[in-house]
Amino acid sequence: MAVSLKEVGILFCVVFICYWNSLYCGFVFDDVSAILDNKDLHPSTPIKKLFQNDFWGTPMSEERSHKSYRPLTVLTFRLNYLFSELNAVSYHFLNTLLHAVVCVIFLKVCKLFLDGRTSLIAALLFAVHPIHTEAVTGVVGRAELLSSIFLLAAFLSYTKSKGPDNSIVWIPIAVAVVLVAVATLCKEQGITVVGICCVYEVFIAQGYTLPLLWDIIREIMVGKGSIPYSMLQTLLKLIVLMFSTLLLVVVRVQVIQSQLPVFTRFDNPAAVSSTPARQLTFNYLLPVNAWLLLNPSELCCDWTMGTIPLVESIIDVRNLATLVFFGLLGYLVMFSIRYSGDSSKTVLMSLCLIILPFIPASNLFFPVGFVVAERVLYVPSMGFCMLVAHGWKKLSSRSKLRKLSWIFLALVLFTHATKTFNRNWDWESEYTLFMSALKVNKNNAKLWNNVGHALENEKNYGKALRFFKQATQVQPDDIGAHMNVGRTYKNLNKSKEAEDSYLVAKSLMPQVIPGKKYAARVAPNHLNVYINLANLIRTNESRLEEADQLYRQAISMRPDFKQAYISRGELLLKMNKPLEAKEAYMKALELDGMNADLWYNLAIVYIELKDPNEALRNFNQALELNHKHKLALFNSALLMQESGNIRLRPEAKKRLLSYIEEEPHDANGYFNLGMLAMDEKNDFESETWMKKAIQLQPGFRSALFNLALLYSQTGRELEALPVLDELLRYYPDHTKGLILKGDILMNQKKDIKGAKKCFEKILELDPNNVQGKHNLCVVYFEERDLLKAERCLVETLALAPHEEYIQRHLNIVRSKIMSLNAAGQPVLPTTSTSTISEEKKTPLEKLNEEKDIPKTSTPTKRKNKGQAKSKNQQKKNRDKETKKSTKEIKDIENKRVAALKRLEEIERILGGE
Repeated sequence: MAVSLKEVGILFCVVFICYWNSLYCGFVFDDVSAILDNKDLHPSTPIKKLFQNDFWGTPMSEERSHKSYRPLTVLTFRLNYLFSELNAVSYHFLNTLLHAVVCVIFLKVCKLFLDGRTSLIAALLFAVHPIHTEAVTGVVGRAELLSSIFLLAAFLSYTKSKGPDNSIVWIPIAVAVVLVAVATLCKEQGITVVGICCVYEVFIAQGYTLPLLWDIIREIMVGKGSIPYSMLQTLLKLIVLMFSTLLLVVVRVQVIQSQLPVFTRFDNPAAVSSTPARQLTFNYLLPVNAWLLLNPSELCCDWTMGTIPLVESIIDVRNLATLVFFGLLGYLVMFSIRYSGDSSKTVLMSLCLIILPFIPASNLFFPVGFVVAERVLYVPSMGFCMLVAHGWKKLSSRSKLRKLSWIFLALVLFTHATKTFNRNWDWESEYTLFMSALKVNKNNAKLWNNVGHALENEKNYGKALRFFKQATQVQPDDIGAHMNVGRTYKNLNKSKEAEDSYLVAKSLMPQVIPGKKYAARVAPNHLNVYINLANLIRTNESRLEEADQLYRQAISMRPDFKQAYISRGELLLKMNKPLEAKEAYMKALELDGMNADLWYNLAIVYIELKDPNEALRNFNQALELNHKHKLALFNSALLMQESGNIRLRPEAKKRLLSYIEEEPHDANGYFNLGMLAMDEKNDFESETWMKKAIQLQPGFRSALFNLALLYSQTGRELEALPVLDELLRYYPDHTKGLILKGDILMNQKKDIKGAKKCFEKILELDPNNVQGKHNLCVVYFEERDLLKAERCLVETLALAPHEEYIQRHLNIVRSKIMSLNAAGQPVLPTTSTSTISEEKKTPLEKLNEEKDIPKTSTPTKRKNKGQAKSKNQQKKNRDKETKKSTKEIKDIENKRVAALKRLEEIERILGGE
């Protein structure tokens, strides 16, 4: 029976009414690992990696892999990322749409066994059931949704394999096999549809019942009959189905490399329990799951750890629930296979949908990483809803119960829809999700930890610490909880308490047993206790060797522990052992050659080894793997700029522009663009970038100084003064800023007193500063205190005896003193304005006329009047000597400007600005 557009519209409307608020939810719980941290979603990752890695982006070959192989589901995540990157709305919208599609296909399946009205009721019950919120609102639940679509499609295809006169139609079977493979690539449970098809073929398509099968087998065994042709046809189809299933299983085993995933007692306590606790608990979990379908009033996102205490004794009262469950299940199974009526067929197919897809998650054949998971009930709930709808039909067919049955149905649909809508809000954030779970279950340490993590992400460390501590009380042997306490103490700057917590966690780790794989006995992430403890104690310079020992211990336990190599590499750099650091990073790259961060770290090592070319090559390798790697963009551009290679400047600029696209609020990117433009002599662009850097980071030391320097070099000295004032307001002891300001005040504004204060301030900070002291000597000369200028230059020369220009200036001052003494004029400083006004030129101009003493150690673009005018009575050879001296002085000044600029860059790099 076909599905009408009206029915499709009803189901889509109901689904979107129940789930529209899921569009306001973010990425929570397992979404973080599967979406936010999964590099397989990024376009830069080759598509083939999706078929080599597990659901979480971990290579299937690695021991820590979860072995959940769902490449087609990850492919849909990648498509979401392609259109909206990490905008959660698109992911939730697609999940809701897929759920609506599942409802429509499920309706079509129901119509094979129920009438149209009852089928629609079953589909509506499925659409609104609250147990589905984890599969629909949780983005990772898409695996269930996609697998269900192809599972149902495979079953529908197989139902068309019976032709006229019981002939076999092979095309639907071939399509079904392909759809089974696709369903399995979405989630492993997809393969269970083969079992459903087998049951359908025997008991529905061929109409066999258990008594009939028994009679046929008995007759064949006693030789009274042969195998019927219809049964041969059935056997042939079943062989094809089973062979295809076996092939899929073999491929799947090859993919996981014959290794089962590693789970610990924290994930699934019953899995590591002894007999009979293991068997009793696993069997008790079946009625627990059935109760969740029947009464989804208390839902929880995480049922691991101590959520459901172990059933350790046969006299445990919970065993009664197990007996009742198996008794009822046995009755329904026997009813469905003993009789050939429509009712028994409906019950049988309902039970198939309940039981067979649940088997992979039942723990009965192999352990799984959870105790109970609501999302794995997505397909089993189809059979449950079909069974409930069938029961409702039986009740409503009785005149006395018809009205009551409709009221009951309306009440169930309304309450379930309301519960689903409200449950969606729990998935809004990690905090709301885990707090809602704690209302249901307070015996799960993982929930307390997860609430702590949510608070930790919000920087609420004090409150997070309370939840982490509660986790250690609920589960005292939970290594992860003690690690969380230690990390939070560290964030609260309580190093002693943090170390104590890490040591407690370390004491809970099992001892290393030679020849036995460590990961088989504990969660691999628990090895981070060694990393965290080492990272904590290495802040103490006297404990670096102790930290290195912890890293090596982690590596000895797990030679493929990539993070241990990375952290050890960082430590070895700190210990000034770059060659050993290089070896550590190379080992990490052997384990993960596609990790852009590792190539970046290796580039830093080569910088330490003074090999900029190799460093740049590794930066480029990091950018090939991740063209938006921010640190690689920034530091490679800086390395290109530092190289002095003009040909590299365009690429450096391109990378810095890419960096500010990724980090538009980082002033360092704009500052380095300004420095690059300054190297290119593009003054306007340099000014623009510097101003942007200062706007983003007021008080940006390097940007303020270099902007002032830019103004002074381009003849805009007066514009530099307010910039220098701002610089000195934030950094009163900025020596180079004081020198530049003093120069401008003296040469441009003729503010001798202001300049003198600047140079005196420099000498207060650093009495041996040659530039500041020399410039103060010039000030003394401007004040016409030649004796003080002489003493000052003598002291300056003592500080820098190899500076020829200081000796030359001292000789000029002494010559001036001698000439004044010979003329009988006083050498003492003159403050009388009349005496100064009698001079045609200032003392400094006169001194410049004689030997071109620079006014300060920093250049100005203004022409020196004393230098431009020469006395008529001077000889030609004197004029030539003056010009030569002027050129030398300009060269010295230009070199000093370059030196100042370079020193500022080095200071910025070392200071981390």
